[in-house]
Amino acid sequence: MAELIAIPLKKPSDVDVIKPLTNVIKSTYNSANNQKDYTEAINEFSKLRNHALWRAFEKYESSLEVIYSYYDQLCALEGKIPTHELQIPFKWKDAFDRTIFGGKLSLTISTITYEKLCVLFNIAALQSSIASSQSLDSDEGLKLAAKLFQQAAGIFNYLKGNVMLAIQQEPTPDMTPDTLSALSALMLAQAQEIFVYKAMHDSMKDTVIARLAAQTEELYADALKLFQKEIFRSFWDKEWIPLITGKQSGYRAMAELYQGTLCKDNTIIGEAICRLEYAVDLFKAAQQRSNKPALFEDYASKAQRLLAEVKKDNDFIYHERIPDIKSVPAIGKANVAKLLSMSHPMSTGFKDLFEELLPVAVHQALSSYEVRRNELVNTEISKLREMTQVLNTVLASLNLPAAIEDTSGTEVPQSLLEKAAYVKQSGGINALERSMNELPDLLQRNKDILDETDKMLREECESDDQLREQFKERWSRIPSAKLTEQFKINAKKYRTIIDNAISADKTVRNNFESHREGMAILSLNESELASAIPSGSAVQESHVVMQLRKLMEDVETLKAERDVIESELKSATTDMKSTFLSALAKDGAIDEPNMSVENIGTTYGPLTNQIRDSAARQEKLIAEIQSNHAAFTREQSGTGSSRETVLCKLAAAYDAFNELKNNLQEGTKFYNDLTELLISAQNKISDFCFARKTEKEELLKDLTTNLSHAGPVATPTIPSHHGASSGSTESGGNQLPYPTQYQGAMPVPYGATPAAPYPTYVPPPMPAAYNPYATMPYPGQAAYNYPYQTPQHQQQQPGYNINPYATFPRYGGNQPPPGQNPW
Repeated sequence: MAELIAIPLKKPSDVDVIKPLTNVIKSTYNSANNQKDYTEAINEFSKLRNHALWRAFEKYESSLEVIYSYYDQLCALEGKIPTHELQIPFKWKDAFDRTIFGGKLSLTISTITYEKLCVLFNIAALQSSIASSQSLDSDEGLKLAAKLFQQAAGIFNYLKGNVMLAIQQEPTPDMTPDTLSALSALMLAQAQEIFVYKAMHDSMKDTVIARLAAQTEELYADALKLFQKEIFRSFWDKEWIPLITGKQSGYRAMAELYQGTLCKDNTIIGEAICRLEYAVDLFKAAQQRSNKPALFEDYASKAQRLLAEVKKDNDFIYHERIPDIKSVPAIGKANVAKLLSMSHPMSTGFKDLFEELLPVAVHQALSSYEVRRNELVNTEISKLREMTQVLNTVLASLNLPAAIEDTSGTEVPQSLLEKAAYVKQSGGINALERSMNELPDLLQRNKDILDETDKMLREECESDDQLREQFKERWSRIPSAKLTEQFKINAKKYRTIIDNAISADKTVRNNFESHREGMAILSLNESELASAIPSGSAVQESHVVMQLRKLMEDVETLKAERDVIESELKSATTDMKSTFLSALAKDGAIDEPNMSVENIGTTYGPLTNQIRDSAARQEKLIAEIQSNHAAFTREQSGTGSSRETVLCKLAAAYDAFNELKNNLQEGTKFYNDLTELLISAQNKISDFCFARKTEKEELLKDLTTNLSHAGPVATPTIPSHHGASSGSTESGGNQLPYPTQYQGAMPVPYGATPAAPYPTYVPPPMPAAYNPYATMPYPGQAAYNYPYQTPQHQQQQPGYNINPYATFPRYGGNQPPPGQNPW
């Protein structure tokens, strides 16, 4: 049997993939409308990883299918999980590190891509092991060996061009382009060697075998050039280069042997003797160079026997002149071995465990669409609410409709009784005060979370700076300041959001204090309410009064229409998932900006037209109300001014109560939603800090171990550009355990889990909607141009206030879209 080289496998490390994968799927994909449980799929994925990575070391043919299946799952998952979101510390040791106490050359990177590349290396290594163990006496063994060697050559060649682009940092020596190029060349040469044995097994013509052997010699020569580079001194197994050198000579000898046999059969005796003599010398050289006397022993004996036979025939019969080997025709080459590209999927009967997760491109397109949809919906709802607030303010300043319902001097207007009943049903002023008193606690909870994340970043940076000062240039990992810059930028943005929320709380508090007395009166029972209102003259029935009542009915109709429009804006949906999936399947890409705008226009265009129509109708309605109210005032000259003032005050207080009720509900929702985001951010910061701590401990261990030894441990000489140091080569990675220390009433974050070094993380932009004032202006700040002018008295009305939390994105509804986490 031929001596074939098998590539050693990279050694993986056990890692918990369940918690990080569960966390990222929940935070990225699960929403109020999608709560699918992927626990079973995640557990299966974890079992598959453990089974595949360690089963590979058994080096059975059945092990290939298992590791193929794991690789296919990685490929499928890579297309569905944003690379910067999943932080699992995938640690792999160098395949060629042969230190006494186990491999120290390792690298940890927290990306699926790195795991996939390392698994792919082990697939090629396992293929080489299985191929080299096949029996070359059977047709099945020859076919399988040739196939696996070619596949391994293709995989190493693929890795050569993709590793550096994928990990964007210095890999372990076994994954450098030079190493992978040499391994690919070796696998291709061994595949060609198998074809030589296949030709001999199938009793093909001598010329075919000679051509195959000549190409094998050339491929081994190419491999030898790569293996003998100065950077690989003492890197390879000590037997590999002698064996490759011996095989180069041996297969040149094989080519000469079979070409000489062909010459003998064609009675070209002189050339036959020349080639056979050269073959005998080359076989001897192959055995000497490889330090293996048995290498090509059978073929060397055959060459000697054939040479003796041909020489005897030439001495007795032909008497031909023996030419110089340099003058004989060159042997042609038959290049059969090829770099086989990888098939997708590699396993048979592949079933995607996460089939229902959307591809990243579709998920990002849906997220982008959702952002624009939320912006449009929030803007239009804001317009509706602001127009209604303007209308309410005008009516409150005119004491309508209470002024036209006051039919006696002491009776409370029916509209005011209804308003008071609603206020009492909603809990009255006490309910508002309780809700308002809850806001400081919710605010403090968010500030505590953010302060804790700032503290973790600060402590990690201080620790890194201290150790860098202590170890100087030996402290080789990336400085914290470079890795935490984006974290700090986003923390500052969140701090700004909280500051804006504090200002919004003050606005709400001021509005509450301005209308406290009026809301307190509306919270009284009916008899107390009647005694709080001064008596006045009865309303004189007239055409103007009847016209004002009709206009009040038009006002209620207009408000009801706006409630319907707002409901439709919130509930309107478009099946963009199918649209994006179809586009991805058809074109391989998604032109999502154009499609999103087009679909938003199609879905929401009619509703926005209704809003513009409602604004025009309101302009006309306000003008008519003001005109008729002026005539009504002239008719009702006897109406008491003090009663009128109180009724206006109570009307304004009712409007303020509704505004404050909505403000406080949405303010509470705002703080709870912000807590969810800050906890997610805290998890990521905690993961990052734990990853840095893990890396720090490993680097410290290596540095202190080296210092304690009298001399360095004998290791293969690694070229300087490989970046290998006396310590661990681990670097890069982003996340680790989830927070276990909580502040006050802070909600419990997701369970702790280790993470890893950190790839460069570039987060998406902060969601614009997370500004308490994003969709509604404050008094005096006109965000939209209306077709009518705001009355002067309305601007002076103390009850006029805009909801600072209005249309704030709701968690699970108008929340920042998954995949665009501001951290």
